[in-house]
Amino acid sequence: MFDHGDTRDGAVMTGPVLAVDQGTSGTKALVVCPVRGVIGSGSAPVRPRYLPGGRVEVAPIELLNSVVDAGRAALAAAGEPVVAVGLANQGETVLAWEPATGEPLTDAIVWQDRRAEQLCTELAPHAAALRETTGLPLDPYFAAPKMAWIRRHLTRGGVVTTSDVWLVHRLTGAFVTDAATAGRTQLLDLDTTRWSDTALEVYGLTGERLPEVVDADTHVGTTTAFGPELPLTGLLVDQQAALLAQSVTEPGAAKCTYGTGAFLLAQTGPRPLRSTTGLVGCVAWRLAGRTSYCLDGQVYTAASAVRWLTDLGVISGAADIDTVGGSVPDAGGVTFVPALAGLAAPWWRGDLRGSVTGLGLDTTAGHLVRALCDGIAAQVAELADAVAADLAAPLAALRVDGGLTRSALLMQAQADLLGIPVEVSALPDVTALGVAAVARLGLDPSLTLAEAVPQWKPAAVYEPRADPADAAGRRTRFRAAVSALLAEAPA
Repeated sequence: MFDHGDTRDGAVMTGPVLAVDQGTSGTKALVVCPVRGVIGSGSAPVRPRYLPGGRVEVAPIELLNSVVDAGRAALAAAGEPVVAVGLANQGETVLAWEPATGEPLTDAIVWQDRRAEQLCTELAPHAAALRETTGLPLDPYFAAPKMAWIRRHLTRGGVVTTSDVWLVHRLTGAFVTDAATAGRTQLLDLDTTRWSDTALEVYGLTGERLPEVVDADTHVGTTTAFGPELPLTGLLVDQQAALLAQSVTEPGAAKCTYGTGAFLLAQTGPRPLRSTTGLVGCVAWRLAGRTSYCLDGQVYTAASAVRWLTDLGVISGAADIDTVGGSVPDAGGVTFVPALAGLAAPWWRGDLRGSVTGLGLDTTAGHLVRALCDGIAAQVAELADAVAADLAAPLAALRVDGGLTRSALLMQAQADLLGIPVEVSALPDVTALGVAAVARLGLDPSLTLAEAVPQWKPAAVYEPRADPADAAGRRTRFRAAVSALLAEAPA
């Protein structure tokens, strides 16, 4: 097992850390000082390939280069040394690689990829048992179906893991993953946070060499990728890192991140829950040997749906949402189900296609933008309802982050359809800030969680303004459109 870093040097303990968030469409890095906050930042693009048949791939070396380039840029911007590194990752993106050399044997199959759909159909008789063991529904979104698909169709060589394992190996030589990322595979026993022999057998992965499952605040090794030798002391999957940075550490609180997709997570504390409403029960984090759990709901397309409208020429980019959408008072009877990569929780129908209904000769670009905002917000509202049902208590507020929170139109639609306040984070790049906190905990085990996590404060709070009957009508129309999609598609 790996151990925590040396805590004898107080100056080292209070120094800045480099936090790297390796995401779907890019990598962001921050240099975070515990006193002065963010003192340097850098970014590097990642360009996944969207291919026919719901396939989404990216070259692994592009992921690694983006981590190094963003990290070096952040350090250059800060102009001062750091004492440790933390790394956040995409979660369900997988690849095969050769452990002796670190060379990839396949492209990385991105979390949005649907190619393992048929494999999941074959394994349907095991769905209930898998969900009870791992907390996850049987769906190509998770890592294990992709791993099994690689073994069936691409290569039996090397190891097949989530992308974080490969990145950490290339940076430090270690072969590890944190418990929260392991929990995104559908190979981890939710109760014990150990690999499940039963799940491995179901997926035909028995005998695979799997990484050691470690705490998020673990000193896994050192790296010279960013210049001087630095300890890597923090690992955490992206959405859970955002959960931590927004101080959602007590049961019943929730956050939603609006990025490529939208991801709502609600803290459940030290007890794992098996959702009865279609959500995912998973590990929030394991710190100093203690596990916290959460409920997780996903919207596959949020910013990616905005990019789709941009590619069609309806808008010129996300910055146009409020300008174009604000040109009309409402969606003009248009209902948009943005299931452009399928429907995730609580329906779990990745095979479905999106729909736009209620079009007329008077429909404008503004109506389409309004309808998209309502469609994203309605899906998140369905997730919030599911959380409330599982916890037997309604959410009092929702903390939010991500690029799309810059849209006042979307955030107001979210507050209106939820019927509760939406609190927008004042801290940008909360995923990186979350993994910075974890890296600090790994460097100095004497710190408390409250001391390591940035103080929460909203930059804006959106209160519900819509007439309740209007909001209910918008949600009813959205549910009717989803029901129509479900009725048209074979089960």
